[in-house]
Amino acid sequence: MSHNEPPAVKPGGKPGWARKRVAVPAALLVFFVGVGVGSSGNDGQEKTSAAGKAEPRPTVTVTKTADAEPAEAADAEAADDGKQDSDDKRAADDEKATVPDFVGMGLQSAQDKAQELGFYSLTSHDALGRDRMQAFDRNWKVCSQNVKAGTSESTDTELDFGTVKLEETCPAKDEKPPSAAGGKMPDFTGKSVKAARGALDSGTSLTVEDASPEGRWVLVESNWQVCTQKPAAGEALKGQPVTLTAVKFGESCP
Repeated sequence: MSHNEPPAVKPGGKPGWARKRVAVPAALLVFFVGVGVGSSGNDGQEKTSAAGKAEPRPTVTVTKTADAEPAEAADAEAADDGKQDSDDKRAADDEKATVPDFVGMGLQSAQDKAQELGFYSLTSHDALGRDRMQAFDRNWKVCSQNVKAGTSESTDTELDFGTVKLEETCPAKDEKPPSAAGGKMPDFTGKSVKAARGALDSGTSLTVEDASPEGRWVLVESNWQVCTQKPAAGEALKGQPVTLTAVKFGESCP
């Protein structure tokens, strides 16, 4: 028989090289099981007391504090940012400059000068009350200003310039556009059609006709002055239609 072959097996029996089972007494088995259960504290199981009852494991509460420091740092940073913003705002509010005399200057030059001094909130209006827009600032000149020259003002102050076109003469004082306050028809005579329209409610039905026999279209309303009106000045406005006749500025009403 070769050394590499397993030994022969007897009929109905087991190989001679097979392991034999060893019978373990029941008392020893109970002993080993008891020892295993009693020593299970190391692997996360409940301990068993001598009486055989399971003892409850103590409860341990773990509080995570690692995130507290970043949160406190963020709060401190936010507080610093808020203080910085407040300081910056206070510094901006404290910035002042002396307002120059802008009267007689071209509107564009006046605006440039104001911005050099830190005034950036600028506006202008038609000093003749015609409600014209200052589309090209270089074509207009300053007649008045809302802040007296020589005064020291915060640079946040809005500067408003009353203006006329270069070829026009400044009025003695700014002419205010008409107003329908009180619900009565204003006196539009001599006022621009555009200013008249602006004084009326936006829902008013308004008809404008050329007062001359030429029957021209009234296109640029700020260039036309009112000659007649219906209803008459002082009459209560109750939503009735309004009719105006007009001629161009520089022309005489018929």
